[in-house]
Amino acid sequence: MNEYTITIAFDDTAQKWYAQNDEIPIILEDYSVDTLINRMKLAVPEMLEINNMPHAGINLTFKMETQAVMA
Repeated sequence: MNEYTITIAFDDTAQKWYAQNDEIPIILEDYSVDTLINRMKLAVPEMLEINNMPHAGINLTFKMETQAVMA
């Protein structure tokens, strides 16, 4: 099984969530985390195939990154 970790973070400037994985490589953005995750689930196998990487039996782990601003 091929495992990939997708990092999700919020861009304060754009007011959007983005998800990326440099290993594949892929980056997507959306206003909704749920929509973004669903888009990644569809796009990752396609990007793997385009890049001639194994795309059967993949397992995606989504990791949420947050930042705190201290004033």
